Amino acid sequence: MMAPTTDNAGNTGDPGQARASLEALRAEIAKAVVGQDPAVTGLVVALLCRGHVLLEGVPGVAKTLLVRALASALELDTKRVQFTPDLMPSDITGSLVYDARTAEFSFQPGPVFTNLLLADEINRTPPKTQSSLLEAMEERQVTVDGTSRPLPDPFLVAATQNPVEYEGTYPLPEAQLDRFLLKLTIPLPSRQDEIDVLTRHAEGFNPRDLRAAGVRPVAGPADLEAARAAVAKTTVSPEITAYVVDICRATRESPSLTLGVSPRGATALLATSRAWAWLTGRDYVIPDDVKALALPSLRHRVQLRPEAEMEGVTADSVINAILAHVPVPR
Repeated sequence: MMAPTTDNAGNTGDPGQARASLEALRAEIAKAVVGQDPAVTGLVVALLCRGHVLLEGVPGVAKTLLVRALASALELDTKRVQFTPDLMPSDITGSLVYDARTAEFSFQPGPVFTNLLLADEINRTPPKTQSSLLEAMEERQVTVDGTSRPLPDPFLVAATQNPVEYEGTYPLPEAQLDRFLLKLTIPLPSRQDEIDVLTRHAEGFNPRDLRAAGVRPVAGPADLEAARAAVAKTTVSPEITAYVVDICRATRESPSLTLGVSPRGATALLATSRAWAWLTGRDYVIPDDVKALALPSLRHRVQLRPEAEMEGVTADSVINAILAHVPVPR
């Protein structure tokens, strides 16, 4: 029998310890980021499902800090790319560079070769550069000059976009939105949370120095590996599977939508529900798990009719109405 692996944080990869370590992430990240527990949970769920996350929020709500704090608490490598209109695909994936000394071309890896890639304001770069991430996100490899190079594991893309400023932006097409496992909305903080943020800064908090803020590794790759194995064993009854399918099929029949959830979206909802069930201490999925992950798993996979949008209907309100009407298995 193989001995459990141990990472640099001293974690052995035991499923029970893995769950406790991942639960400790919230408290650790809270040393740097105030009041964003749902976003932290969503990022952990995405890591367990080997998925990617779209973070939507106005500037200044700590989206970048959140990803950096998560990487520090998980002892993972992270890189940030500021997406701009002149960014080229090779600026992300890497390129062949000619070495005059050897008279040969060598591959220079781009920032995508990391564990957590923060794609900041992804909708500010043209579709050609946006699509350069598709192979990395889907196949977890980069192909340059006919040679495929694998990306590190774990690998997660956390892409941010501003929901209120659309001038000079390139909206992500539906095919690329569908590649994101979750879309998490980062709200403005409550009054008390904002007071806490300002108090920390007044006391000398430096968001660029997470070590000084006390953020330490509490989990690592071994914990993620053990957690993924445990999530894969989480039981899904036929009734729960049918419930997920009924929810997704209902989006295709909604009069408020021109585009409903695809089978890939149904698979994503099932996967995130299993991860959430395991994180909450169960080895089986219940309907409440599906309801809890329905909005972040599906909101970016539907498209509103223009007339519904003009009446103030949102993707979230449509999905909530569907959850209220689809029969829940007993």
